Order: sequence, then C-alpha cells, then structure tokens
Amino acid sequence: MKRLIAGVVLGVGLTAMAHGAGDPNAGEQKAAVCTSCHGQGGAKPIMGNYPKLSGVGETYLYSQLRNIKSGERAIPEMTGLLDAMSDQDLQNLAAYFSSQEMVVNQADPELVDQGAALYRGGNMASGVPACAGCHNPQGKGNEPAGYPRLGGQNAQYVINQLKAYRAGERTSGNNASIMMDVASKLTDTEIEAVANYVSGLH
Repeated sequence: MKRLIAGVVLGVGLTAMAHGAGDPNAGEQKAAVCTSCHGQGGAKPIMGNYPKLSGVGETYLYSQLRNIKSGERAIPEMTGLLDAMSDQDLQNLAAYFSSQEMVVNQADPELVDQGAALYRGGNMASGVPACAGCHNPQGKGNEPAGYPRLGGQNAQYVINQLKAYRAGERTSGNNASIMMDVASKLTDTEIEAVANYVSGLH
C-alpha cells in the first residue's frame, strides 16, 4: 500500500508540473456556466449532493475536469458542458475555483465525536486508515499529491462519493484505487459520521 501511495503521489506531481499552474483570472471568465449548480465561486451549490469547488485544490480539480470531459468519470448533469473547453481552459478553471474560499458548514453535533474519531484515527478493527493521513488533520488536503480538501465539503456529496467508491461505481482518477479500498471497509453509519464531521472541519 505504501508503494502504491508513493507511486500515485509521484505520478500526480509529475502531471501537475507538466501542465503548470492555471490562470485564475482566465478561469473566472469560463466559470459562468458552473455557477448555476455550484454557486458563485463554487462555494454554495444549489443542492447538498453537488460538490463545493472552492478551495478544493487545483491539482485535484484539474484531474477531475479532465476525467469528466473525457467521459472517464460520468456525471450526467455535466454532459457536454466541458466539450468546447481546451486543456488550458480546464487548468484555468481549476486554478480559479481553488483560489476561492471554502465556506465551512455546520456539522451534525450528534455525529461529530464518531466522525472525528474515524477521521483522525481510522478504525483499526476493520482496517480503515485515518482520513487525516491523506487529507490533512485540518481537512486541507494535499495539493502536490492531488488529495482534495474535505473541510467544509457538503456532507451529502461526501456520503454519495464514499458509497460510489464502495460500490465500485467511481473508478476514475489516480487515487480511485486507494479510495475504493478504504470505502469498502466503511459502514453506512461510519460514512454518515465522517461526512458530517468533515463538513464542519476547519
């Protein structure tokens, strides 16, 4: 597992260096089409099952936009929206949204303790690693490795994605195999608890 993670980190890092940083100002000009679902600056989506894009991380967002455009990651609501955009447009979009501030939600107080324990310490009995190991103790993610920021993300979105990983429905991206392995060991209760915890993590 350590070798797999090291390979992923190296691969993502080389991809990021090869493409260089995007231009947030140019990305803002292309972001108008995104606001109807994700809100201004990607900070306030119209529904909880849509992700916040603000501050998530340029490397991660760029890779996801590429996967969505190519069809590797199928999101019906985004069908065709990226077709006319160049690779540089996608990089600029990622840079723009990553430069915006993440607005933190209010976590469910009844789930905070269980979610915090899982996020920070994992579950040794079932082999679930601590989320903080990749996503940062404060939920800030790991930009060079392409691990997204989770602190402030919509709980319902996180729940949906963890269940998709667990069911083998989300398989695209450099980190998918890691997340599929982790999610396969999570119960519905654990998924709900950790998703609620990260929604208020800052």
